[in-house]
Amino acid sequence: MSGLLAYCRPGFESDCAAELQDKTALLGSFGYCQTKANQGYVIYRCAAEEAEHLAKKLILNELIFTRQFIAILAEVNDLPSEDRVSAVQLALLDEGLQEVFSAIKPAGDLRVETPDTNEGKELTKFCRKFTVPLRQGLRKAGWMTTQESDRRPTLHAFFISSSHVVIGFSFSFNQSPWLMGIPRLRMPSDAPSRSSLKLDEAFQVFVPAHEREQRISSGMNAVDLGAAPGGWTYQLVRRGMMVQAVDNGPMAESLMDTGQVKHIKEDGFKYRPKKKNVTWLVCDMVEKPSRVSALITDWLVEGDCQEAIFNLKLPMKRRYAAVSEYLEQIKQTLMEQGRGRLELQAKQLYHDREEITVHLRWL
Repeated sequence: MSGLLAYCRPGFESDCAAELQDKTALLGSFGYCQTKANQGYVIYRCAAEEAEHLAKKLILNELIFTRQFIAILAEVNDLPSEDRVSAVQLALLDEGLQEVFSAIKPAGDLRVETPDTNEGKELTKFCRKFTVPLRQGLRKAGWMTTQESDRRPTLHAFFISSSHVVIGFSFSFNQSPWLMGIPRLRMPSDAPSRSSLKLDEAFQVFVPAHEREQRISSGMNAVDLGAAPGGWTYQLVRRGMMVQAVDNGPMAESLMDTGQVKHIKEDGFKYRPKKKNVTWLVCDMVEKPSRVSALITDWLVEGDCQEAIFNLKLPMKRRYAAVSEYLEQIKQTLMEQGRGRLELQAKQLYHDREEITVHLRWL
């Protein structure tokens, strides 16, 4: 049984599957998806050789609804409770497996993971306890390096239950840096709203760690459209930026007391900055995605900001198809301007709900 296993938000399996079918077909692979509502993952079935190829060529950062994906090595449905490690070792000894996936041995790290579901959360304690003995067993069997290496592929043990595990791998250059593809962020006690975590996560997902000091730094000018009560403004202030918070609603007094925020009581769809000195534009307005897309695109076209992060609310049906249309329209409009290369990224973040987060900038 080979293919890919993609981690996603429960309830969005069909969107994850539609995107996988679309993107893998573009790479010349024609497998099929197995899905089940609210299970938190999708399995894409294909030949083992194709799975290894897709592990390299299917770019995780370009997938919207997939948090992490792995090429499947083995699947064990009846792990014995008394010796699960030996059962995993035995499953990885298959001769055909050794030949097809010899290029990934030895792996440099191991992640023991679960679906992002209530059932998965119940396995968290078990997974923590099982990680060390499984790592030791895989090293003994030659599947892992004696010391961790971030230059080698990563092995993943994805536990669907305590007796059902899927073993797979991801390449170090094409994987999420976080366990289960989920950054573990703490809600700041003084943040005005929980939406604050969406922008915090977006900065970590869309801006590589080695570029953050240059691209997200103190003293930059930022605009937050639809800012009240200040969840996203909080993250900009936290990073030392000077913020124009645009909203007719009230802002949190704690933010106004910082001296970094200018509250502009105006419609976010009508406001424009007087100077062309805005680095970051952010927007989390609850509006039709087509309207928000057009607004942010116009800011980029007019040179009113250098980078933008914004949310697009999802429709009830055909979500992947709708998102593809929104993003293609944004891309076409901006490319027609001929101002240079464009970077467009989109992701359904862990802290998103019925929405996706989009990042745009000129290169």
